[in-house]
Amino acid sequence: MGRSVSRSRSPSRRRRYSPTPVSRRHSRTSRRRSPSHRRRRRHRSSSSPSPSRSPTPKLKKDQKKRRQHEEELKLLEEETARRLEEAIRKNVEEKLNSEEVKLEIERRIAEGVKKLFDDVEAQLGKEKEDALNEARRKEEQARKEREELDKMLEENRRRVEESQRREALELQRKEEERQRELEMIRRQKEEAARRKKLEEEEEHANRINSLGKSKSRPKSYGF
Repeated sequence: MGRSVSRSRSPSRRRRYSPTPVSRRHSRTSRRRSPSHRRRRRHRSSSSPSPSRSPTPKLKKDQKKRRQHEEELKLLEEETARRLEEAIRKNVEEKLNSEEVKLEIERRIAEGVKKLFDDVEAQLGKEKEDALNEARRKEEQARKEREELDKMLEENRRRVEESQRREALELQRKEEERQRELEMIRRQKEEAARRKKLEEEEEHANRINSLGKSKSRPKSYGF
């Protein structure tokens, strides 16, 4: 309120003590006047004192009153602001100390505490669920890894057995072939022995036959 008063008064003072527009109008009009009027105006202006040289007592008094009035307005504004702040503070304290506000504060505190506990419980539940899901995932992954390992071991065992079976079959084949070769050699030996025996018997029989013939042949006498 004080500022609006000071603003409303300041333009009037500026209009009252501002010589600039008058001097400009005077300079414009003086250009259109005669040289004699210019001489009279110049003589009159040289005889009259210049207002811009030193302020008059009335101007000093008005300036002092204006400064005093501005200071009073400033103090009034500060006092008004202080009283308003004090009134607001008292009003807030009275409301805070009222039973309704206390109950509202307690209700909001209880709601905040309940919400905090609910949030914590929900967070713990979420973390627990996440931990269970992670444990299930790891268990499922471990089960798959065990199954893959068992499959790999079974495949390796099957391959080893297959290799051993092929090796055993190969050894059996070689052994049978060796046995056949031995049997063939044995038979060849037996056949050679039988033939030799037959030849010996035939030779013995031939020898006996030849001896028998020589005995039964008559002796010839020479004349």
